Amino acid sequence: MQKLKLAIQKKGRLSEESIKLINECDISFPNSSGKLVTAAYDFPIEILFLRDDDIPDYVQDGVADIGIVGENVLVESNKKVDEVLKMGFGKCRLSLAVPRNMQYNSINDLANTSIATSYPRILQNYLDAKNVKADIHVISGSVEIAPSIGLATAICDIVSTGSTLLSNGLKEVEQIFQSEAILVKHKNLSTEKNEILNNLLFRLEAVKRAQKNKYILLNAPNESLPKIFDLLPGINAPTVQALSKQGWSSVHSVITQKDFWEKIQQLKEAGAEGILVMPIEKLIY
Repeated sequence: MQKLKLAIQKKGRLSEESIKLINECDISFPNSSGKLVTAAYDFPIEILFLRDDDIPDYVQDGVADIGIVGENVLVESNKKVDEVLKMGFGKCRLSLAVPRNMQYNSINDLANTSIATSYPRILQNYLDAKNVKADIHVISGSVEIAPSIGLATAICDIVSTGSTLLSNGLKEVEQIFQSEAILVKHKNLSTEKNEILNNLLFRLEAVKRAQKNKYILLNAPNESLPKIFDLLPGINAPTVQALSKQGWSSVHSVITQKDFWEKIQQLKEAGAEGILVMPIEKLIY
């Protein structure tokens, strides 16, 4: 039987999250330090540990069948692969930043200046869209020090919290690209490998769906049930079980993480008591 070859980041911000998600899909593999290739014990897949920048090349060339890579890296690489799934982690933004003491009103303030970046393609596309001409100075690391050593007026770099900019005397002035980890695949996978990929996607989506939802149980008087049902539609409809206490029922349902605290407050106001909230390991429709 063929094995699907998955490329993930060897180390860095996407590596741990990728491994964690694969494990949550009940796919286990040895993760020895320094090992570049490993095979899963219980799923037809091999894991390749690579530099983030190399993953689009490996997938385009078919050395790896699929890969988990930052969207910013993929767009900058301009490699021909198919995007399959947004992973929901590794979120960051590519931003322009200037010295804190610089007066900045709009992107036009950077016309005819020099901007240091490791992402010249994405930056050039943004400048072209804004009809701004600037000199792009390409450097591979430590972009944030460029203004302080006189190498460039501004920088364009990845921002997560903004603390690195702050510590280097910079301020964020333009967000030009939103990024997160995405799953990509080779354009011409065999039928057998596509079947394995579909099985993997089934597991990934079940785990990702579970991460966005909570399972709740609550007790409520029967006269409050119509209001509670309006708040808790569940996947199809809430599950209701009669309690030994006359006129009361237990209600089981699923609510989304983003609505959690607002829904809980509304449920209490509708008459719910003894609300129990539990995480969901997998959620399959």
